[in-house]
Amino acid sequence: MDHSKKGMRIGILTAGGDCPGINAAIRGVGKTAILEYGMEVIGISSGFLGLINKETIPLGEDDLSGILTHGGTILGTSREKPFKKKAGNELLFDKPQLIKKHYEELGLHALVCIGGNGTQRTASLLAEEGLNVIGIPKTIDNDVWGTEITFGFDSALWIATESIDRLHSTANSHKRIMVIEVMGHHAGWLALYSGVAGGGDVILLPEIPFDEKAVCDYMISRANRKKPYSIVVVAEGIVHPENKSAAQHIGEMIKKNTGLETRETILGYIQRGGSPSPMDRILATRYGSSAVEMIAQEKFGGMMAYVGGNIVEVPLSEVGEKLKTVPAGFSLIEKARKMEISFGDQ
Repeated sequence: MDHSKKGMRIGILTAGGDCPGINAAIRGVGKTAILEYGMEVIGISSGFLGLINKETIPLGEDDLSGILTHGGTILGTSREKPFKKKAGNELLFDKPQLIKKHYEELGLHALVCIGGNGTQRTASLLAEEGLNVIGIPKTIDNDVWGTEITFGFDSALWIATESIDRLHSTANSHKRIMVIEVMGHHAGWLALYSGVAGGGDVILLPEIPFDEKAVCDYMISRANRKKPYSIVVVAEGIVHPENKSAAQHIGEMIKKNTGLETRETILGYIQRGGSPSPMDRILATRYGSSAVEMIAQEKFGGMMAYVGGNIVEVPLSEVGEKLKTVPAGFSLIEKARKMEISFGDQ
């Protein structure tokens, strides 16, 4: 144990949507802080709302045992955005100052913020307010800028791929077109990877504008080539009418223009829940432990990131309000095109 850090008190919060691996990250932070540095660990309930309301729970080693494999978050979460402004460009009330006040009253030396893009943006703004902050990226969308991968993505990828695998059986049995919708509001990483891994025939991403006629022509072409069924994987964030889901829009469009029997499946929150994959457990643990190492070195204002196989620190100021989307010339897209997988654009 590094006794020089004994007595330091750190807070942990989890904000935004839940995903597999959050508890593994909490465990990585807590166990490293307690066992290696003798730090005191405070869990903050319900994301940034917990700092606003000063709702906390002490976390001891026993509290962290047995949570590695659990989905969700033992701390609870919320989508509270303390810097969000109302009409007139004024804060609803000074939540950031209230957070700063409670941070100081709790005697925190540092705050670990586990979350996606919005959380990292808030963490960056809190760092500007003078708080010692470290960010840990999580999201199944894999769209946090500055890191090659976020935990939660691999688990969701397994779930989406298995779901596509199962749809193959039904699609083949009934000679249908099956449209499956996966998460991804602005970034199509999950649709791309699960579509390729699951043997999708058409993959529609928010980053690649698609032509409805091109999609339908491809479906007819497959039918004419005696392909008995097709799998269409769509990200929820593709362009579609507000009164319909992405899957419903694409399914109805294909059926109307081709006459081919089509069914839709929306995975929804199934992708968020359950036990994290081994890879996500490892990644979350590495992020958590590395965050504490940064705190021990008194290096603040950064987010842990996975780059080239290593866990590194990137400035929070560079992460906020940026999205990591799928590049048009991304290598996996090019490889998929060579196998006649359609992205609806040609």
